Amino acid sequence: MSPVVIEGNQPGGQLTTTTEVENFPGFPDGIMGPELMDNMRKQAERFGATFVRGSVVSVDLKRYPFRVVLEDSKEYYSESIIMSTGASAKMLGIPGEKEMVGRGVSTCATCDGFFFRDKSVIVVGGGDSAMEEAIFLTKFASQVTIVHRRNELRASKVMQDRARNNPKIKWILNVTPVGVVSDGTKVNGLVVKDNPSGQERTVPTDGVFVAIGHTPNTGFLKDQLELDDRGYIITKGSSTATSVQGVFACGDVMDPQYRQAITAAGSGCKAALDVEKFLEGQPRAQLAGVTT
Repeated sequence: MSPVVIEGNQPGGQLTTTTEVENFPGFPDGIMGPELMDNMRKQAERFGATFVRGSVVSVDLKRYPFRVVLEDSKEYYSESIIMSTGASAKMLGIPGEKEMVGRGVSTCATCDGFFFRDKSVIVVGGGDSAMEEAIFLTKFASQVTIVHRRNELRASKVMQDRARNNPKIKWILNVTPVGVVSDGTKVNGLVVKDNPSGQERTVPTDGVFVAIGHTPNTGFLKDQLELDDRGYIITKGSSTATSVQGVFACGDVMDPQYRQAITAAGSGCKAALDVEKFLEGQPRAQLAGVTT
């Protein structure tokens, strides 16, 4: 096989924006996210993978071989494709947020919670993910404050009850985050605006966890593959096969539940094995539903 990796404009994805990864097997003392991704890239290159910088803007999966078009109009043709474009965490888009990602602003409690032991943190969000993040963070932080823009939460009653019954969790509702306060090296607070009065105040904190959801990076597919109502690629059973023969999906682009580096790596291994079996096992000129 001659694998080509189209690595996008942020090679390595979400792990390049985090700091130390504590839960990836083989690194008992942890490893920095960017270093882990650089090691993975070098390992893939050693075994013959070719890397192409650029983002895919469209694909044609209705003809064979499949066609992939990049933003610079370059085209690639392939006998099989693994979709591993991941998902992007939704951000608040407020001043100071982007600058402090990895230095007090995070979108992953399981990735970064350890670094906030005995500290005070804020979780922004009102859904099940926000409740899960907040509950997880109570294992490390001395206090967790949930900030939400409405009085009512979107989370299920079970998750709300678990959060409300946790003595470490406090609540600030019906406010809108408007800015992250920092000294340039660490986060000091979150500025919130009271929705009824419009008055602003700063809530002191050592960290801000944004838990308002993820968006799978599938916009370029444009009805080429079967997606769920949230835009995640649907795979068949326990395999990585998609609705199009010869096209497979792995990682966060098809997994809205676990979203961990190790689960993404594991599904990537499954996808590679599925591709190998596909390429060796059948005459591609006779693919059902694909025009050659």
